Amino acid sequence: MGSDSGEEESNHVIQVWEVKKDRLASMLQKISGTPRLLSKSAGHSDCCIFRVPQSLIDTNGGAYQPHIVSIGPFHHGKPHLQMIEEHKWRFLGALLNRTQTKLGLGLEDYLKAIQPLEMKAREFYSETIHFDSDEFTEILVLDGCFIIELFRKMGKLIPFDPDDPLISMSWVYSFFLRDLIRLENQIPFFILQRLFDLTAMPGEESGQSFTKLALEFFNYATQRPDDVIRKYSKYQGRHLLDLLRSSFIPPAEHDEPISGNPPPPHVIHCISKLRRAGINLKPIKEDSFLVVRFRSGVIEMPAVSIDDFMSCFMINCVALEQCQARCSKHFTTYATLLDCLVNTAKDVEFLSDRNIIENYLGTDAEVAKFINDLGRDVTFDIEMCYLTNLFNDVNDHYKKWWHVQWAGFRYTYFRSPWSFISAVAAFVLLLLSVLQTYYTVLGYVKPK
Repeated sequence: MGSDSGEEESNHVIQVWEVKKDRLASMLQKISGTPRLLSKSAGHSDCCIFRVPQSLIDTNGGAYQPHIVSIGPFHHGKPHLQMIEEHKWRFLGALLNRTQTKLGLGLEDYLKAIQPLEMKAREFYSETIHFDSDEFTEILVLDGCFIIELFRKMGKLIPFDPDDPLISMSWVYSFFLRDLIRLENQIPFFILQRLFDLTAMPGEESGQSFTKLALEFFNYATQRPDDVIRKYSKYQGRHLLDLLRSSFIPPAEHDEPISGNPPPPHVIHCISKLRRAGINLKPIKEDSFLVVRFRSGVIEMPAVSIDDFMSCFMINCVALEQCQARCSKHFTTYATLLDCLVNTAKDVEFLSDRNIIENYLGTDAEVAKFINDLGRDVTFDIEMCYLTNLFNDVNDHYKKWWHVQWAGFRYTYFRSPWSFISAVAAFVLLLLSVLQTYYTVLGYVKPK
């Protein structure tokens, strides 16, 4: 037995594992490579056009991808967008005819004006653009000229054929409004501004800025007064979505500073619980629906119309704020506020009755689902947001027990005329019973 054991030990071979050279080379290549799907520059403040995270796509579906027209490189060439792609070249041809005749500018001049800006434009995108310099410049020129030509036609700066299908078919315009504000469907604003300045006709309305033209194009959906549009006519956004979003951000005076050392804020309760605590809601007039206040137990909110355009706009603004570095979180904060207030269709019905929500989206239940999805899986600093004071004040009011008790009594017995009548009748019966008992006892104690 002993000799057999020794023989087995002497025959045991120790193998030394060696790294395969091709595996080693592959790993070293990956180490030296640069990320493409989320580039290193995506965290830079200049980067502002993003692929939307899958978590948001799972919640909001196709709200971030174009439906009929591609703008920029992310969705360029997709088969379902080819119908409008053909019309882009038609619009470019019409623009060239005008500039060649009146300005002496041809297609080569457009390309030469944009090519020096091509590298700067690449830095605006969160992933590496796989198109070469010539291809990417062509995309920027074609898509940019299409947008400014469309804006000029809709703004009546240039005449258009009333039989043009892109103008006469109303459904196309509705999709243009939404597709041009999708986060993944943007080109840098400075490209649009350069092409707009390059192709400006001598006879165009003096002082008409591209920003004003863009805001007027979207005003078909937002329906804001002309003085509000003029107020933001000097803004320079990073792209069209950012421009429209910026025009809704309230001025700094609405971001009230936090005084002293208040306790950490918390999100607030839903409408039904707030009402039981004596907190009511009422509509107010403001330039932006983001201006929300809390005064004397009342949350004051401007009316907001929730329709296909506004839902798309809000969803993409929240996505932009979640992706872009050093971007204010106004829409994210507002989405969280709505998500706090609305739990059920009854809460939407109450906001509609108060003229705070104008529902053009669907049923109250569908609006409630939209609001809850809008505030899902978002991140922001509640201690530094523009509604921090409101969250604190509403919670302080809610915690005062006498507010809750008195408001609960009013909510239970004075919510409707019938409940009020029932409460009065019960009080009268109680009073009569007390009087009857009193006189019965009094007759027993002091008989005649």
